[in-house]
Amino acid sequence: MSGDGHGHGGHSHGCCEDEHEPAERGLEYTLYQRIDVEKLQCLNETREGDGKLVFKPWDQRTDREKFVDSDADEELLFNIPFTGSVKLKGIIVSGEDDDSHPAEMRLYKNIPQMSFDDTGREPDQAFRLNRDSLAQLEYPTKIARFSNVNHLSIHISRNFGTESTRIYYIGLRGEFSQAHRHEVTICNYEAAANPADHKVESLIPQTNFIS
Repeated sequence: MSGDGHGHGGHSHGCCEDEHEPAERGLEYTLYQRIDVEKLQCLNETREGDGKLVFKPWDQRTDREKFVDSDADEELLFNIPFTGSVKLKGIIVSGEDDDSHPAEMRLYKNIPQMSFDDTGREPDQAFRLNRDSLAQLEYPTKIARFSNVNHLSIHISRNFGTESTRIYYIGLRGEFSQAHRHEVTICNYEAAANPADHKVESLIPQTNFIS
């Protein structure tokens, strides 16, 4: 009873209800590739590193091998840095078809290193979740509010009534644009300048050099 018996390639339609689903929807759920996985954090995970495993390809969304369980209580907090700027349009959260499935999700944008102490503030958007073991339900974001996201925090604040929460898949849909690297280089150069050079006369040649 593994969860990977349904991927039959691009021509397997005609038997089931949602013909357009796998190929076309899967192309939209590729933002997991734009996550800086090394810096992704999941607070209150039972086993370190498991939170990273739920951001996976669309065709693995019902795979039951990789998941994250909460530890001390039902809450989980994901800190997700992107490698550029994201316009977030929708999220799927999939868990077990029982009370361990997340029941509420709160989203915060551009607050790196968020902790549970920070979750008392007003979220940018919050959702009541339904059980969704097949990863079919998308929760649409307010796109105007999530149009320039470099860091996303997802707070799973409660489940349907058990001590621990389990998540198999989190899917992120949206658009990605690359960060502008040259601006960072200029800032680094200025920050690394020798303090002894910061006389008024020396600013003119420095500026000419940078430009």
